[in-house]
Amino acid sequence: MTRPALSGVWNLPNVLTMSRVALIPVVCLFLVDDTPFSSIFAGAFYGIAAFTDYLDGYLARKRKLESLFGKFMDPLADKLIVTATLVFMVPMGRCPAWMVIVLLGRELFIAGLRSLAATEGIQISVSTEGKYKTAFQLIGILCLIVHFPYRLDLMFFHLDADFHRLGIALLLLALIYSVVSAANYVRGFVQAVKPR
Repeated sequence: MTRPALSGVWNLPNVLTMSRVALIPVVCLFLVDDTPFSSIFAGAFYGIAAFTDYLDGYLARKRKLESLFGKFMDPLADKLIVTATLVFMVPMGRCPAWMVIVLLGRELFIAGLRSLAATEGIQISVSTEGKYKTAFQLIGILCLIVHFPYRLDLMFFHLDADFHRLGIALLLLALIYSVVSAANYVRGFVQAVKPR
């Protein structure tokens, strides 16, 4: 009876999705040490997890391996790793608590709105602003994980990169796009419901 819903669980895209969840404690474990060396490793594992997000979706579409489990687990895995890293970095002083509250509050609100829309037979597609929000948030979190200022020795000159400041700036951009995209989702939902 449950076979159709669980069919295709162990295909490659879903394994990549689950590996993203498995990488969460690895990222947090390296963050605990709070040193430049361990932060680079934490950033590397976070980067791998972010790449699997792109890769699992690409493989699922290209090989026609989309499944009910994948549709549920893929966005959940994204939210889990974003939530875990942001919450973990607040007591470390790497990310302001108010920023985390707004970003995660928006995610919960949109998830609730999508669920409500689904009960009405309305599909809320991802907006351009939502894609920008995701991109800025992804890179911003990666910068905050790396955190420390590093001196980059390039071919003809040196560059002092302060990843913490860069991460905060990118998260602020993500925050702006987050609010704008949420307003657009609400507007789209209201317009879709009005005729009914």
